[in-house]
Amino acid sequence: MQEDFHYYATYCAAFLAGFSHEESVRIAYADNFVDCCTESYLIKVRGPLEAATTQSQPELVAIKADVLALQKITRIWASFHFLPYDLYAELEGRHSKKYMDKYRLICRPNGDLLVDTVHLANGKGLEAVGIAMHILSDTWAHTYFAGTPSLVINNATRFYDLTNGEPKELVFSHNPAISEDLEKGHYINTPNLTEENSIMVLGHGRAGHLPDYSFFRYKYLPAWADYEEVVKDNPADYYCAFCQMIYALKFLRGRNEGVQKKGYNELTEFETDACEKTAEFQTNACGETAELHKDIFDAALEFQKDTYDEAAAEPYRERIMGILEKRQLSGSEDWKAFGEELSGETVPAFDEFAFEKEYVEAADKGGTFLGRFCEAASAQKAMVTNRICKSGSKLAGISVEQVGERLAARAEKRGKEESAEVSARPIGERLAARAEEKRIEEAEGVSRESLGRKLVVRIDKKKNEEEAE
Repeated sequence: MQEDFHYYATYCAAFLAGFSHEESVRIAYADNFVDCCTESYLIKVRGPLEAATTQSQPELVAIKADVLALQKITRIWASFHFLPYDLYAELEGRHSKKYMDKYRLICRPNGDLLVDTVHLANGKGLEAVGIAMHILSDTWAHTYFAGTPSLVINNATRFYDLTNGEPKELVFSHNPAISEDLEKGHYINTPNLTEENSIMVLGHGRAGHLPDYSFFRYKYLPAWADYEEVVKDNPADYYCAFCQMIYALKFLRGRNEGVQKKGYNELTEFETDACEKTAEFQTNACGETAELHKDIFDAALEFQKDTYDEAAAEPYRERIMGILEKRQLSGSEDWKAFGEELSGETVPAFDEFAFEKEYVEAADKGGTFLGRFCEAASAQKAMVTNRICKSGSKLAGISVEQVGERLAARAEKRGKEESAEVSARPIGERLAARAEEKRIEEAEGVSRESLGRKLVVRIDKKKNEEEAE
């Protein structure tokens, strides 16, 4: 996805979810800023490098394809752009662990990590909400690709445009200096190399920008599916992403009224209906207590996978689908116009450097937009890295949390060993001391008891002399 969806469409979804104009702009900005926050940018503003959410082309070209570099790439791209669907997925037949570790990083919507991502953003501010929305929507656009360099997973070939009904094979160029032209059929993708860990097979590089264009319907042959045909319907997927964003944003805002759950095109009432009925009953019985019960019930609700607020989008469905299906490189102007009609406010153009000065000059950087963004980004990256590592894969390395856990475990083990050593040492020392005392007594022919009596006699004698004086 691009700025048109990550910024302007997210603004529309946030406003429909009940956020104010100002809040919607802030959420949308954080969403799109995920595609801007590189290590180079963080070095410039002296921010924490672990908060990087993307890598620029120069950064990727300069990076060495060693283990640590590949782990850094995976931490960034799997955490923010290609969220893994199932870290414990199984395949029929025998496959190496190395292959399965990469296969399990394939991105798809509605995985367990999406639930973890939304919950992690809950109560953490609008910046965290925007980051979560970026990740959510990318699970739809980047389906079937993995956020790690892998020829056996991400390689793809034989792309056919299905937008106008009749399949038309697409021809790609590998020259990034050439602009894409929809009318002439000029598209750019990465070259087909034979290196497994080349950055040319990171994410959807082999598919070029096809996943980023909302109007495209296409089919292709992906490596992970043994080059069996896969069909992608971007307009349908983007609409699902938009409706799921509204639901997620309402969840994070604390309001889940009127949400619907979708399955095989059948819609069922969500739990909020039961909640409203319960609250109504409690009102009749307990008056003001009803609101408390309703709040407790709402707070207990968890974010649900495969759930979409289609009711909120339905009045604008034709308008939204018209934008999504319009054959254009960017739908920013159309989404911007739609958002301004919704709110009656002017949606400002996205400015990558809008909050840079505030952060650089702030004494308390944690209280700035970039400070909060970096904190939320670092938490998201650590969470995903932790989940990947706990699944038995080292492709993303280990998180700070896991380093702490390992250090704590080592310290505990060392403490137990030292405690056992200390508890054993006094016993040995006492036994040795007693043995030495006994040897001296036997050598001198004097017992401890007789020594005690002599000392008492000496003390009494000295005391009597002092009294006589």
